[in-house]
Amino acid sequence: MSKQTLIIGAGGVGNVVAFKCAMNQATFGKITLASRTVSKCNTIAKNIKERLGVEIDTATIDADNVDEMVRYFTRLKPDIVINVALPYQDLTIMDACVACGVDYLDTANYEHPDTAKFEYKEQWARDQAFREAHIMGLLGSGFDPGVTNIFCAYAQKHYFDEIHTIDILDCNAGDHGYPFATNFNPEINLREVSAKGRYWENGEWIETEPMAIKQVWDYPEVGAKDSYLLYHEEMESLVKHIKGLKRIRFFMTFGESYLTHMKCLENVGMLGIEEVEHKGMKIVPMEFLSTLLPDPASLGERTKGKTNIGIFAKGVKDGKPRTIYIYQVSDHEQCYAEVMSQAVSYTTGVPAMIGAKLMLEKQWYQEGVHNMEEFDPDPFMDELMKQGLPWKVMELDANEDRVVS
Repeated sequence: MSKQTLIIGAGGVGNVVAFKCAMNQATFGKITLASRTVSKCNTIAKNIKERLGVEIDTATIDADNVDEMVRYFTRLKPDIVINVALPYQDLTIMDACVACGVDYLDTANYEHPDTAKFEYKEQWARDQAFREAHIMGLLGSGFDPGVTNIFCAYAQKHYFDEIHTIDILDCNAGDHGYPFATNFNPEINLREVSAKGRYWENGEWIETEPMAIKQVWDYPEVGAKDSYLLYHEEMESLVKHIKGLKRIRFFMTFGESYLTHMKCLENVGMLGIEEVEHKGMKIVPMEFLSTLLPDPASLGERTKGKTNIGIFAKGVKDGKPRTIYIYQVSDHEQCYAEVMSQAVSYTTGVPAMIGAKLMLEKQWYQEGVHNMEEFDPDPFMDELMKQGLPWKVMELDANEDRVVS
């Protein structure tokens, strides 16, 4: 019997997921793309039909409304829901999946719309409900989180007896030509970047001021880039599952222009998430700002350059120190040529498809709510090579790193 796949969300990542599922139709069967704005779904469906000759269905859905989703899921009977909507909507979609007994996957952890905070607590709390419904939930099947978790699990399985330190390194060296724009949802992006930094060391979380820690990393195929310490959600699960871990950090690259624009916007209150009154109306500054910025989905055609995302791990194997760097490089223009989205969307959307593929094929399947590194990394790493995200492993001298300054 053919599978039914439902994708919720029609932004840049949703576009990539829909394209890549259509390229793997033997696994995904009948594909439906749903969003609050069905016109976006229709455009993606039209492009897929013209480029691949594959027809997908489209639908309107309110991912904030559990009852509406339950009614729709009951009619459609999907085998899996791939959630690439906003992180604010994770819990409602998960609850609809529990009510209907449908497997679930997302790419980013839940965020409360009124609190700039990233944590898995409320999603992990649904583990028992998923088990009782005899369904699986896979959290964070994007790139970071997602592939970075798999890189850590792969390093643990094949290269180390214990991993002592991990630095997750996210470099986007792409240029879209705008003075200021975000490569994914502006609200999510700016909240993430302007939040306090945090890293885990010797069993405790250490908080820093935003952008307080900077290192210049030398990224293969890209070069030296300013990299700033942020908090990122995959660290929360990796500290639970990586043996011998003593420290884990996350770094992301930013150019001076981006940081200057962001600081100015922050100083005048445009990054606020609380309502303010403007000419008798209530507005949220961050939401208003997002309407002024370019739609991330529109950046693909104009973005040039590469991304490099990976993990830099140090530990021991057979009693000897070891250093491994696992990374993946993508080219924005090549990604756009394949699926009409730039590399930031591509590197998130392809792993979402792969995670769902492994679930549908039952290569990865366990009832309850799970993070990526809980499963055998090898099938996922094999799929990355086949589906457009080839990776490399670099072994360095035990005390060597890639920090320039």
